[in-house]
Amino acid sequence: MAGTVLTNTGLDRFLELLDGAPEHRDPAFARAAEAVLGLLALRGADRATGVPEPTPGLVRQLLVEDLPTFVYAPPGDLAAYPAVLGALAARFDGGRRERIALVLAESAPDFERAMNDPGNLTWHRWYASLLRTCGADLADPEDVRRRLAALDGAPLPDGVRRAHLMGRTALADVLLAEALTRAYVRDAEAPPASGPLLTDHAVATGIGRLASALQDRWTAAGLAEQLAGPYARFAPGPDAFPHLVLADALLDEHLDYYGDPAAPEPPPPVIEAGPVEEDADTLIAVVEELTEEEFEPYGDEAPHLLYAVYQRGCSADSVARKAAEYEDWSVDPALEDLPVAVPDAAPGPYAVPPLPELVRLLGTAGLDEADRARLEGPARDLAAVLDRLAATGLVFRAGDAFGLTPRGAGVVRYLLGVRGVAAPDAAEAAAWTAPDVVAAAGGWSPFVAARVLADWLHARADTADAWSGLLAALGTVHAGTSEAAATRGLFAALDTAGAPPEALRGALRDPVVGAYALEALRDRGEEADPIQVRTSARALRVLDALPAKMGPLESRRAAFDEAAAAWPGGSAALVRAMAAADRHEAERVLRPLGITLP
Repeated sequence: MAGTVLTNTGLDRFLELLDGAPEHRDPAFARAAEAVLGLLALRGADRATGVPEPTPGLVRQLLVEDLPTFVYAPPGDLAAYPAVLGALAARFDGGRRERIALVLAESAPDFERAMNDPGNLTWHRWYASLLRTCGADLADPEDVRRRLAALDGAPLPDGVRRAHLMGRTALADVLLAEALTRAYVRDAEAPPASGPLLTDHAVATGIGRLASALQDRWTAAGLAEQLAGPYARFAPGPDAFPHLVLADALLDEHLDYYGDPAAPEPPPPVIEAGPVEEDADTLIAVVEELTEEEFEPYGDEAPHLLYAVYQRGCSADSVARKAAEYEDWSVDPALEDLPVAVPDAAPGPYAVPPLPELVRLLGTAGLDEADRARLEGPARDLAAVLDRLAATGLVFRAGDAFGLTPRGAGVVRYLLGVRGVAAPDAAEAAAWTAPDVVAAAGGWSPFVAARVLADWLHARADTADAWSGLLAALGTVHAGTSEAAATRGLFAALDTAGAPPEALRGALRDPVVGAYALEALRDRGEEADPIQVRTSARALRVLDALPAKMGPLESRRAAFDEAAAAWPGGSAALVRAMAAADRHEAERVLRPLGITLP
């Protein structure tokens, strides 16, 4: 029981000080008080008055971090926890009470969300919830044991993987052990007048045992012992998840590419459901095998290969092109993300594609048969790595093409997800709002962006409203930032040939994509009023058409001069319009040409 682990938390004193209102005699209120006072004391709240004194910072931490990590409370009992904090704050006069009341009001919605968020569940919180729905008395360790024994397997909450629960539980264990250790050291260094929180005898039994006793009191009596003993299979620990090593490697790849786990990966077009944990264990075993000497020099690249093909939207890549990249050959950036045709023939011994196909894949003129022969060795070495991965059934190689199977796509998505990377499936991406799908698509290759945006529109029956919302998002998402040009550039990924004409005409007055819409209507041979297109939109279309880094500087300057000659007011007026519409992109494109922005 928490009372025998944490002493001198002021619980009895606090309950005595209350005014005897019926809600304060509710067992749920007393249970909440025990947890709240215990956590406040563990976090170092001043106990000089005999009761832990909350501060605004401690109140916020308790509500949105500690309680959702350590405590299970039925939905109907959640209100008791802010009520306890409110009753504590009521003991103070003046500013502190008002500041705490303000934090309580601001944090209440976050507290409820955090307590109900499946992502915050630990094994102990989840099984306490499950046992309660089975009618268990959570204060009776024997009833908890009996109900746990009656469970048929170990069901999981919707949308949560075992690895999520394991990871959250491991984190909670560390946080609670740290809090207990710090509390003991703090009291030893400066003994409080109210007495220590932890006795020497209690600490001598081990911090882990103290943490388990608190988990039992704050979730279900005897649960920690059962999950560590006879029912350990219901709550597996890190040793049951060897594939998390690969998940960490994929997270590193994602952070190298995007810098933010919240930046979404493109959804695979098809995912085949399978035993993802078992498949992931198989995959990590092969990945570790590939680090052996016989698979040099590319065996260590297995996690990168898995990530790179997933990040392409699971479109097939070329062995030869990838080997050329590893060998630092020049590969046209415009070609490196293009999908590769997958032959129907069964995979056989690897051979580099014929020279004309190799030139097409790399976009490099002047290659000859000697170059092709020079790439043969590296490409065969890379194919050997891919063939070993393909033996799992999660990767394929057919001729020069390689990629993830639908089942493999599901496994990589799972591995990304357990490390918190946003990895939606096609249905989730189709349900996004227009600004969300545009913001995500700006970080993907044009080919993948085109597919996902088309799917998004098709999910809304390609209505004029859907098109109008998407076109508006192209001009508003990342507006005023260095990413604005790439965002409006997604217009080129849209198949405007099938767009409702009213949506394109409605976009003519858009200050960002109006000129794009005019061009699309003219390409379709439809009438459009160019007078509706604003100066900013026309300037952006000219700016985006200028070569930014491609080609000699002289030809790039000539392209600007040609555009300026046709612009009303000449080059000075065009530069002013470009700078006003998108200063970031204007700086990037015009400064190398020797043009200074106003």
